[in-house]
Amino acid sequence: KTVNALKWVVGEMERRYQLLSNRGKRNLEAYNEANKTEKLPHIVFIIDELADLMSVAAQEVEGAIVRLAQMARAVGIHLVLATQRPSVNVITGLIKANIPSRIAFAVPSQIDSRTILDCAGAEKLLGQGDMLFTASDANKPRRLQGAYLSDEEIERVNNFLKEQGEADYHDEIVEKQRGITILGGETGASDMSDEDELYDDAKDEVVRAGKASASLLQRRLRIGYSRAARLLDLLESEGIIGPADGAKPREILVGAETESEEEYPEEHESSEEEEV
Repeated sequence: KTVNALKWVVGEMERRYQLLSNRGKRNLEAYNEANKTEKLPHIVFIIDELADLMSVAAQEVEGAIVRLAQMARAVGIHLVLATQRPSVNVITGLIKANIPSRIAFAVPSQIDSRTILDCAGAEKLLGQGDMLFTASDANKPRRLQGAYLSDEEIERVNNFLKEQGEADYHDEIVEKQRGITILGGETGASDMSDEDELYDDAKDEVVRAGKASASLLQRRLRIGYSRAARLLDLLESEGIIGPADGAKPREILVGAETESEEEYPEEHESSEEEEV
């Protein structure tokens, strides 16, 4: 469910960029200033134990986190990642390069400290909220003391928040990608292609055009942005197109000739026999 929610956030980021583009705005603040009645809220996505997600779907999780870290701040989406296992398999080079603001609490070794902060020091911390904080605009970490919150204080804060309004959960966020199988690196693409009747048309259009983007599918298939983005996800899971790369169109991984050979293998074999 967490991986599905992470994918939803990536889709929401793309949707917000489309909205900003339509309005000619550069960031969330400018968009909300111009749209008093339909303001977009800030979203904070918190992953409490990143190691668990990386052990299940490392490639998908890393790709989503990197995209969000690179692009999501301008549209009001922010990430908070936490882990008790700061190994290079969890905090990869790509993730670390795109998350410049970091906090390290007491760790057992200098290696763990360097994995988090790119410098030693966290292995000498005293615990109990003693921390090193590296800001995105700082050259070296600062030593800070975290505040202690008792269970009673946490409960009072939770009760106060509950009194401000009833919780509004959106179950479709975690259920949207229910057909995907993450374990073992299999994405269940064959099941996903049946979820949209325009899938084959979308595949033909991107292969014919030699590029893939949401705007291309919107124009060619006369559909909305959300459906176009979902079709791109399906095409990527099938290996037809590559992953998103910022604002650039996605790379086409399957050529038109390969597609025709897969669809009409007997025809190609017979033509070869005739030539012989």
